[in-house]
Amino acid sequence: MAKQSYPRDLVGYGRNPPQVRWPGDARIAVQFVVNYEEGGESCILDNDKASESLLSEIVGAQPWPGQRNLNMESIYEYGARAGFWRLWRMFTSRNVDVTVYGVTLAMARNPEAVAAMKEAGWEIASHGYRWLEYKDFPEEEERKHILEAVRLHKELTGSHPLGMYQGKPSNNTLKLILEEGGFVYSSDSYADELPYWVPGLTRDKPHLIIPYTLDANDMRFATPQGFNAGDQFFTYLKDTFDVLYAEGKEGSPKMMNVGLHCRLVGRPGRAAALARFIDYVLSHEKVWTPKRIDIARHWYAHHKPEGGL
Repeated sequence: MAKQSYPRDLVGYGRNPPQVRWPGDARIAVQFVVNYEEGGESCILDNDKASESLLSEIVGAQPWPGQRNLNMESIYEYGARAGFWRLWRMFTSRNVDVTVYGVTLAMARNPEAVAAMKEAGWEIASHGYRWLEYKDFPEEEERKHILEAVRLHKELTGSHPLGMYQGKPSNNTLKLILEEGGFVYSSDSYADELPYWVPGLTRDKPHLIIPYTLDANDMRFATPQGFNAGDQFFTYLKDTFDVLYAEGKEGSPKMMNVGLHCRLVGRPGRAAALARFIDYVLSHEKVWTPKRIDIARHWYAHHKPEGGL
């Protein structure tokens, strides 16, 4: 029987991961992501078919076809009005770098927040034009959204986004990102603890994937199987850090992603746990807290794909 190609990679680095040497001989790279989505979610005010239903205080919420869900809308509004600023103060006061996954329509509706991101020197990566399920989009419509995301992002920030995280991608997303041509890396993967290369549109131009996380992520506050209190969040983050830090000390440094949302961990009772974790990270020596673009540049410089770039 003829051997058929299989599109998934279940092997990865295997028992021989690359010999990573993070800047400063860091034992771990801890990378914080702030998802800025508020104002880009599903809402019939934007001609969507139904209200938003995901990642809010209303666990188990369902879309309301043809209706506004004012409770849901106000929860998202909290993230933009209050939660973002709590996170902004928390990270800037500690001089910790952040990558923002910015939904461009959401950013367009709060230019003061975008100005604060730029003032802090944060990386603003693209989180697409809208925070929608692109698996249900025709390819051409998703292409239009990606191109509009880039156009509006450049208008809002003054530069092309270098990273892309669609978040709810389709089978076409990676191909469309590669076609656009301006992205240095993308993050629609949870497959590893280190970056890795995938084939590009041409053999001589591979594409870098910097994997993200759904476990060390405050979204677990808004799922049936998740965190109920800040101490659970802190403990999970601390245990993740401790294991990876120990592995790094033994000579196998990894990357730890921490996923955050303004409307979730931006609430005071959760923000306290995040603050404790940031301070715990900063209490250790040989820890690197980069932006994702810093990780990408390090990988381009020190871990080129076979055949080079």
